[in-house]
Amino acid sequence: MNGQTMARARAVADAVLYEGYLLYPYRASSRKNQSRWQFGVLGPDGAAAAGVGEESSLSADCLIEATAATTLTLSVRFLQLQRRAVEDRDGVRIAELKAGGRSYLTWDEAVERECVFGPLPLAAATRPLLVPGGSEVEEIATASGKSAGRLVRTRLPLAGELELSVVDDDGYVRLTALVRNTGAAATDQRDAIARSLIGAHVIVEVTDGQFISLLEPPDEAAAAVSRCARDRCFPVLAGPPGDRSLLLISPIILYDHPEIAEQSEGPLFDSTEIDEILTLRVMTMTDEEKAQARATDPRAGEIIDRCDAMTPEAMQQLHGVLRDPNAGQPPLIPPVPEGVDWWDPLADNAVQPQSDAVSIAGVRVRRGSRVRLRPSRRADAHDLFYDGKVARVTSVHEDVEGRAHVGVVIEDDPAADLHDWYGRYLYFAPDEIEPLVSPDE
Repeated sequence: MNGQTMARARAVADAVLYEGYLLYPYRASSRKNQSRWQFGVLGPDGAAAAGVGEESSLSADCLIEATAATTLTLSVRFLQLQRRAVEDRDGVRIAELKAGGRSYLTWDEAVERECVFGPLPLAAATRPLLVPGGSEVEEIATASGKSAGRLVRTRLPLAGELELSVVDDDGYVRLTALVRNTGAAATDQRDAIARSLIGAHVIVEVTDGQFISLLEPPDEAAAAVSRCARDRCFPVLAGPPGDRSLLLISPIILYDHPEIAEQSEGPLFDSTEIDEILTLRVMTMTDEEKAQARATDPRAGEIIDRCDAMTPEAMQQLHGVLRDPNAGQPPLIPPVPEGVDWWDPLADNAVQPQSDAVSIAGVRVRRGSRVRLRPSRRADAHDLFYDGKVARVTSVHEDVEGRAHVGVVIEDDPAADLHDWYGRYLYFAPDEIEPLVSPDE
């Protein structure tokens, strides 16, 4: 497989892994960061029923165009909770320790885990997921180098399994992948999350075969796709458009061929994050708040440092790219002049609603054109009164997203001329209008 293809898929998978891991304002004192964790949590058996955790499994069916040589490689990825406790120099656990100009907090971190299986034949199989527990101690020193205390990090062991089953279905192979937490029952909520698989998802790579899109299957595979089931996850094609060798079984809703926005320079972890808005919010934090965030989690510190180092050019890049949805089509409505932003008043000089035109069914429609109205996609009760009515076009407009809007007055309305004079038009989308090229239509 092309390394770039896998890197692209893993970048998206990393975003899935940490989706909701740490929410702005990234401080332990924030209430929303004290009730964790995120999507894709597989709790110990019985945790959900006992009300102390989440369900223990996720599963997904996928469809494969297979050959006798088809093999699979599966990467099960998740976070393991790591408890970070602060102790003073006497070994007494405390909530916070300040030393060497820094603050250290008791906090729950996470460690990335990945279990890779394969290449495997396209056949039923069960493989264990075993992650050991452990502990580490990090000494904390004062500015003079003396011991001030320590950080003690501990992890509980995790146990799970990956179960695969296959069924022939209408010329395809339907693969079922099930990931289950097989750990012992939890004693309470704190114990349950410590022994959960957090942000769990699976990357599946197929060799000598291809996955079928479950979102947009070809007609010949539609029936087989309708028989595919999923539980607590969303399987999507993970490679670039045209590539069907990778599947991401994600705990959050995605579309086929997802990708990280090119303007995003690093993770922000906040669910449904919008880089520009979150970056601006971080920039408004006080020095004390930033210090608290750095003390909360190393990843929060990385976010603060990245935002503090943001240049005006990088900030402008975060604003995104305005793409022309009508690229390749004749510009009947003149484009905004080169170098002029759409919000600049000078941009108004580029458009003339009284003379601009839009092409509908190959007919140039502009002020004075006669059309028949067919309200549809945005029709309300008022619009439906005009269904089938003949109207006269008064103006053609375009919004900042490139969508055209046609202003009209109804021909048999006695007040049509008055509405035109006052500019009180009805507006319809081009696909709600039929051009009339004959006076008798």
